[in-house]
Amino acid sequence: MPDGRPDLPLTYRILHEPRAVFGLIVLALMLLAAVFAPWLSPHDPLEQDLLSSFLPPSWQANGDPVFLLGTDNLGRDIVSRLIYGARTALIVALVAAALAALLGTVLGMLAGFYGGKTDMLISRAVDIWMSFPAVLLSIVLVAVIGAGLHAVIIAIVIIDWTRFCRVIRAETMVQKERDYVSSAVTIGLPRVRILFQEIFPNLIPLLIVLLTLEMGIAIVVETILSFVGLSVASDTPTWGNLIQEGRQYIHQVPWLLGLPVACVVLTVLGLNALGDGIKEVIDPETRQ
Repeated sequence: MPDGRPDLPLTYRILHEPRAVFGLIVLALMLLAAVFAPWLSPHDPLEQDLLSSFLPPSWQANGDPVFLLGTDNLGRDIVSRLIYGARTALIVALVAAALAALLGTVLGMLAGFYGGKTDMLISRAVDIWMSFPAVLLSIVLVAVIGAGLHAVIIAIVIIDWTRFCRVIRAETMVQKERDYVSSAVTIGLPRVRILFQEIFPNLIPLLIVLLTLEMGIAIVVETILSFVGLSVASDTPTWGNLIQEGRQYIHQVPWLLGLPVACVVLTVLGLNALGDGIKEVIDPETRQ
């Protein structure tokens, strides 16, 4: 395909990769919802009106055009609550994924490049840490640290740095055997410079995929913790809170559960597609 030619501008190639475009659209919608939530939300997400409870979406019978996707059991606007829920999801996704990537990447590069005791210690720590069930461990950590957005982020970082560490370690070991590293060693470049200036740029395509995948995982973890009441305050709109509330009325008003679930699924799929699409474009080994 001509769009895969390396001589074309990077932006052009990304915008002609369907998976990347889909992921960028999803990420852009998330950013818009998070940044402009006060202006995009048609109502206050906490405003209650018991006389307007359980209104169906506006296009259904008995729907109210004022409430596009209807209302919940307390008469709160679902559109507004979904928009504010996107803000919480994006904060967790960006901060937790970035910190987990930073910690895991540095340790993985050190283990893969230096080997020996450094590799043994880091690898054993990863093996031990990954032996615990991730979701259960996150619940325990948040319960110990205390409920709140900061606790959710800390728990995700503590758990998921191992995912980056293991994959980056393996790729660093592969890159270490390449000719460009041998040449850098021959001319006497410091090992730290070789690691961070020569090897690290070649890890970026893989790191992008891992980062976008971790963002989706972070959103799912935050949703689970919100569902069990261990994330932000219960009156703060999050997708997990909306799912927890909607499941109680699934037979009467199924959209209360279906809409936040759809938001989570669409966001995770979009982030995964974004990572795969960008890797396809910028990684020379995957281009044909």
